[in-house]
Amino acid sequence: MSKAMRTDPQSPAPHVADTHDLIRVHGARENNLKDVSIEIPKRRLTVFTGVSGSGKSSLVFNTIAAESQRMINETYSTFVQGFMPTLARPEVDVLEGLTTAIIVDQQRMGADPRSTVGTATDANAMLRILFSRLGRPHIGSPHAFSFNVPSVRASGAITVERGAKKAEVQTYTRTGGMCTRCEGRGAVSDIDLSQLYDDSKSLAEGAFTIPGWKSDSFFTVRVYAESGLLDPDKPIRDFTEKEMQDFLYREPTKVKVEGVNLTFEGLIPKIQKSFLSKDREAMQPHIREFVDRAVTFTTCPECDGTRLSEAARSSRINGVNIAEACAMQISDLAEWIRGLDEPSVAPLLATLLRTLESFVEIGLGYLSLERPAGTLSGGEAQRVKMIRHLGSSLTDTTYVFDEPTIGLHPHDIQRMNDLLRRLRDKGNTVLVVEHKPEAIAIADHVVDLGPGAGTAGGTVCFEGTVEGLRASGTVTGRHLDDRAALKESVRKPTGRLEIRGANANNLRDVDVDIPLGVLVVVTGVAGSGKSSLVHGSIPAGAGVVSIDQGAIRGSRRSNPATYTGLLDPIRKAFAKANGVKPALFSANSEGACPACNGAGVIFTDLAMMAGVSTVCEECDGKRFQASVLEHRLGGRDISEVLAMPVAEAEEFFGAGEARTPAAHAILGRLADVGLGYLSLGQPLTTLSGGERQRLKLATRMADKGGVSSPAAPASTRSIGSGTRASSPSSRLNRVYVLDEPTTGLHLADVEQLLGLLDRLVDSGKSVIVIEHHQAVMAHADWIIDLGPGAGHDGGRIVFEGTPADLVAARSTLTGEHLAAYVGA
Repeated sequence: MSKAMRTDPQSPAPHVADTHDLIRVHGARENNLKDVSIEIPKRRLTVFTGVSGSGKSSLVFNTIAAESQRMINETYSTFVQGFMPTLARPEVDVLEGLTTAIIVDQQRMGADPRSTVGTATDANAMLRILFSRLGRPHIGSPHAFSFNVPSVRASGAITVERGAKKAEVQTYTRTGGMCTRCEGRGAVSDIDLSQLYDDSKSLAEGAFTIPGWKSDSFFTVRVYAESGLLDPDKPIRDFTEKEMQDFLYREPTKVKVEGVNLTFEGLIPKIQKSFLSKDREAMQPHIREFVDRAVTFTTCPECDGTRLSEAARSSRINGVNIAEACAMQISDLAEWIRGLDEPSVAPLLATLLRTLESFVEIGLGYLSLERPAGTLSGGEAQRVKMIRHLGSSLTDTTYVFDEPTIGLHPHDIQRMNDLLRRLRDKGNTVLVVEHKPEAIAIADHVVDLGPGAGTAGGTVCFEGTVEGLRASGTVTGRHLDDRAALKESVRKPTGRLEIRGANANNLRDVDVDIPLGVLVVVTGVAGSGKSSLVHGSIPAGAGVVSIDQGAIRGSRRSNPATYTGLLDPIRKAFAKANGVKPALFSANSEGACPACNGAGVIFTDLAMMAGVSTVCEECDGKRFQASVLEHRLGGRDISEVLAMPVAEAEEFFGAGEARTPAAHAILGRLADVGLGYLSLGQPLTTLSGGERQRLKLATRMADKGGVSSPAAPASTRSIGSGTRASSPSSRLNRVYVLDEPTTGLHLADVEQLLGLLDRLVDSGKSVIVIEHHQAVMAHADWIIDLGPGAGHDGGRIVFEGTPADLVAARSTLTGEHLAAYVGA
């Protein structure tokens, strides 16, 4: 191979193109940012730090990444832009030096029940091609191995307009891999009819008990009562066999109701389409509660949960069918692919193997391709999204990560750091929002925002190196080297929660006693079985209060006051003080400004261009009618109360004319979790990930949970199959289960979280925490460590005892890292 030799002398002056080595931001004002101006070096790894709510995401995601994506969209024609999401220009004066931004965030994947790890990546597509080429017997194209593709057969006459028009008979067939019984979902549903209607009532009397099905609903209830197919005045229990068949199972039929053509459909298929076509996690809470109560999901008996047709499962490569390949742990599947020697598909095998090895490299080798995408944690979803970028040949790209170490054991963080460095070393700009000191330590450049959260944040407190951050005196700098010490003494348990023979997912008949009345930390590498043990072995019927990582769902009208239920006692207090209806003090009801319908802003749709929102001139953004704002409580109107931060509102409703104990109690819980700076009316859509997690924690702290009942003998209180609570006391013992509560928390906030956990335990609660953060481990009374590895290499208890014993033994990966953390 010849190589061109450079003969011209090296130019002493740099080329003008090489001077664009900075991303310049001037006057950024998104959310709480206060005219932020910074310069970020390109082709370097920059970490953004600061307390939760300080403005990190507003700067990185809502300003830099958002503007990059908007400018890329503008390069397309207006016709193409009409099919793309419209993005408004961020509130910023100048943005220079931007490159193409690839966002790898923590958004959960796959609200569709058919979405799996394999379909969310390219692995399933390549595997289908592989089986369509090598599988024996040969059954068809890649579609024949897809559980998202149904088989289709059709025949009929078509007119071909070529020369003389001529009618031809054509037959069309497509072989799909979808199981016909479960339609590719892997599970079938059994619906409890008693939860759908009261059979002692007639349709005219409002027999339906389905959420949202009001008696006057034109498109649901009235189509049944006035279709002419059923007697609306007859109790449902008295329906004839034909009437019941039509009521429950009739195929879609056109009917006329009050002169309007509508479609009558049996109740069962209608429920399946309207409620069961969505992933459970994507449902609103009241709908999810109804589905959990009314529907039982069981594994499809025809495909045994594989989602695939019998034909798709009959085709094999070296004795393995595609369903068995997708069920393998990805690390094992990679080994199987590596053993295939077929020159005819060599490029396909190489690409598929590279993708599977990326899973292993990124710490997700314990997953399987059949794993539903909706069951992945935020950290797992983020790492799955990273996979398609690891082998990319693109350079001079900006990669934006939102806490990529979430859900990672300390043992795995080093691997993540290596991946971030590799992306940088290929010539890319890497921007990372992070709290973990291990991830901050590898930064080439650090931007620290603060000094506080909410209105107290939004400014740049420090820019420079990691060493400079340590000496800066900022909140992050002061806490960067904080290390929690092991407890000198631990609490004594008041009982135990017995789990026997737990075998959910990768657990191997685990027997364990979880102490009650103390702080218990369940830890282990990602995929070792922690969530399977806690969430899968303690049934919901036990009444345990569980705070998981699920996202808070709400529109721009939702805010902390509405989400926590705080607005109800506030409205009642205003109504009582002024002798009017509580509905007047709701921006979503009678008190709403008529011009903006209580939104506070007017939205103008500009078709393919980004819409514009302007403050409502009628209410000046206060969301309420002027007459409503004349009513006051303690000298404040409702809009002024909703503008208060939690700390001020707690004082306001704690004493004097505005004293409202119910509101004060909720505000106290919000303050306990470190949200004292949050405004009561701040839209949920503007909250950071850490703020949403703590808001959920504050709300669930009011729930009544427990594993025992004062009426039952302590030694025999069953709370589920193979699980029971045993306590010497007959008092109610509430159990709180927290799933990685340090997610999105700054180093300074972790200390406050530990104080909250202590207060919960000291008040008589039992707290079980699934956690990787060493500070929480060191603070525990009892540690249960699972492992030793992930997937089929885990699922066993490798240690039970106090943190001090774990450090002294150093017998597990967790023990080694905790010992290094506390300096033992």
